[in-house]
Amino acid sequence: MISKYYEINKFKKKINFFLFYGENEGQKIDVIQSNFNEFTKENTFKYGEKEIIENNQLLFENIYSRSFFENEKLILISDVTDKIFDLIGKVISDNVSDVVIILLAKRLDKKSKIRNLFEKEKITLIVPFYEDTLQTLISIAKRILTENKINLSQENLNLIIERAQGDRINLKNELQKIVLLSKNGKKIDLNDISKLTNLSENYNVNELVDNYLCKNKRKTLNILNENIPSSEDNILILRTFLSKLKRLRKLRLSLRKSNNVDQAISAFKPPIFWKDKNIIRQQIKIWELNDIENFIVDLNNTESLIKKNPQISNQIINNMILGKVENANIQI
Repeated sequence: MISKYYEINKFKKKINFFLFYGENEGQKIDVIQSNFNEFTKENTFKYGEKEIIENNQLLFENIYSRSFFENEKLILISDVTDKIFDLIGKVISDNVSDVVIILLAKRLDKKSKIRNLFEKEKITLIVPFYEDTLQTLISIAKRILTENKINLSQENLNLIIERAQGDRINLKNELQKIVLLSKNGKKIDLNDISKLTNLSENYNVNELVDNYLCKNKRKTLNILNENIPSSEDNILILRTFLSKLKRLRKLRLSLRKSNNVDQAISAFKPPIFWKDKNIIRQQIKIWELNDIENFIVDLNNTESLIKKNPQISNQIINNMILGKVENANIQI
């Protein structure tokens, strides 16, 4: 069956198998925490798809091996694709009780076998998680600020949301810094926010991504050669690419209506800073919608690969960028 994220609670007593798919990782975390908070750390078990495929017994032992004194279990399986279809199909057909299984996937197209399975079965529930809107992010920020009795101007709030790059996890992390500073009784101003919320102000990351998207090969290679990023930095690089590509995608879609680049940039929400407008104009001219969407898919696959192999994250990110640089018609 198909459901909305806010309807999950009414299905909990009837259904044990859930599939959450889509790009909004932060919302998935929020939904799990709010709807399945009866499960403790001791009876929550987390696996990746690759781990389960390589060793089926990890899953089977957790599901079928029960002691008399055990409570109900929650099993979370991340990075799910159609590779796990047969295994999950068997578990669903057994209709096990006392175990709740939540599969976490990113993009699943309409032809996906596991998506079709969860849509058609009456004992399973599939929930899509779409990208947060500007209004949703503002609502989250205002709620956290109100709970902590912090007053911010709209200008300051806009800056925080811009720095979060459309990601509610980033937004909450940045707001937490502000909450901690406010505990000292200090009134928060624009200067404090500029210093604290530096997530999207990593010069080298933004410089790297912008130059690549402007197809400036020389500067892109120079930045790569001058820096040795950590695994966390490489995830930041991917997230920055993803954020800027999603913005380009929205701008490209808006051009179908007006075909006026300046108008599309001026109307974009959240507002694009004046210093970024010339760069974005260049990027819009360079990137077609289909290329943007293919790149987004590549980024999601690369992030999964880095999370599984953090020790070679630099090699993975360099191979991705250099491969695209060599295969593209990029200015020197």
